[in-house]
Parts: sequence; structure tokens; C-alpha cells
Amino acid sequence: MNPRNEASLSKPDILGTAMLDFINGRPYENIETRTSVAGLDVLPVPYLFRAFDEMPELERKALRMANGSVLDIGCGSGSHALWLQEKGLEVKAIDISPGAIETCRIRSVKNTEVQDIWKLEGETFDTLLMLMNGMGICGKLEKLPDLLKKLKSLLKPEGQILADSSDLIYMFEDEDSESLPSDHYYGEVQFETRYKDLRSDPFPWLYVDYHNLALHANHAGFSCELIGQGEHYDYLARLTIQ
Repeated sequence: MNPRNEASLSKPDILGTAMLDFINGRPYENIETRTSVAGLDVLPVPYLFRAFDEMPELERKALRMANGSVLDIGCGSGSHALWLQEKGLEVKAIDISPGAIETCRIRSVKNTEVQDIWKLEGETFDTLLMLMNGMGICGKLEKLPDLLKKLKSLLKPEGQILADSSDLIYMFEDEDSESLPSDHYYGEVQFETRYKDLRSDPFPWLYVDYHNLALHANHAGFSCELIGQGEHYDYLARLTIQ
């Protein structure tokens, strides 16, 4: 379970530091992640630099569907932006991790900047790309309407949002219904990350199931289409303005 851009939401810049170690040939270690629902896990740094053929099928499908001007939100090392750039698309890659943006520049992503999606204004795009659980940046289900409103302001009238997420109900599928959290939506988790001697404070992340995403999208004036489903309760959705 790895949230999109998790180190960008925490201090220090854990993902950015790890990526710069890797790309500059310095010794690196796995990034450790700990969540309130899954305990300890690891994120191998090379995975952040995967080529198109190494990406999950839903990621590849989303990249193939991208068109026009693209905003890659939470771009990380720039792997998605690079593939789209090579296909001739106009791509802007943003991340609030300075290390991620420096990595993108080293890898020759043409248009990239340190930018918070909540603060981006005055631009619109044909495709907003939110992969690796990109919707999770809102942290809680109750804040999803605010995120959708913000994304709508960045979208051209005929544009699209391509986003993937996971339904964490599988974490409870072998339990009875009383095991589901009673005080919050079960897809709201707390993350902590660690890299070498760097450790983040806990921060919230949202994994929204497709039903709830579609419900909130419709309320926000979007049509929501289920494009595909993976093997582990993950899915790809496409949102367009109604």
C-alpha cells in the first residue's frame, strides 16, 4: 500500500531524498511505510523509476487514454510524464516534493515545477492525471468534494480526470462487519514513512471505493466511468464534466 506522493505531504522530503540518492548513484535503502490498517511495508526505490512495460496494467491504460495538454499531479520521479512526453503530448508535471522535481529535471522532464495542486490557478488542461491513488491527497472522505471542485477548476470543458484508487474493504473481507471502523470511513488511513534516518510525522490518506467516488463525482457535476479493475480491489476511473 503506497500512497501517491506520500513524502510530499510530510516533512522531511522522504521520497525526494530517496529518489535523488538513487538517480545520483548514492547508496539507498527501501522506503518503509507504516499504516493504521496494514502495519509495516516497504517501497523499493527503483519501483519509482519503472518503465512503461513495468507499470501495472491500469497505469498503462490511463497513460494510453491521456490526451491533449496533461497535468501530472504528484508526478514523483516523472515516469508517467516522460512516457507521455515521448508520445508527443504537452505535459506539466507538478509535485510539492523539491526532491521529486529535481529528479524530474535530471530525467529531462521538460515542464515541471514544485507546486501544490490546491494553490495552482490560472491554467486548464485536457487531462488531469492522478495515478498511484492520487485522490488520496484529500486525506478524508469529507474533503473529497473540495478536491473535486478544485480539479474541476483546472479542467477544460471537454477534459477528463484519470484517477486510480483501491477499495480497502479487502482488508476486512475475512472479518465480520463489526470489524469495520465505526468512527470513520474505512478507507481513511494514517501513514508514516521512513528512509534511512529520516522519519515523517503521521499524515492522513484516503483510499476511496468506486461507489463513493462516483457518488461524490456526480454531486460535483461530473460523470464517472469505471474504466477497469485490477486483481486487488484497485480500479481506474474517468471523470468528465456533465
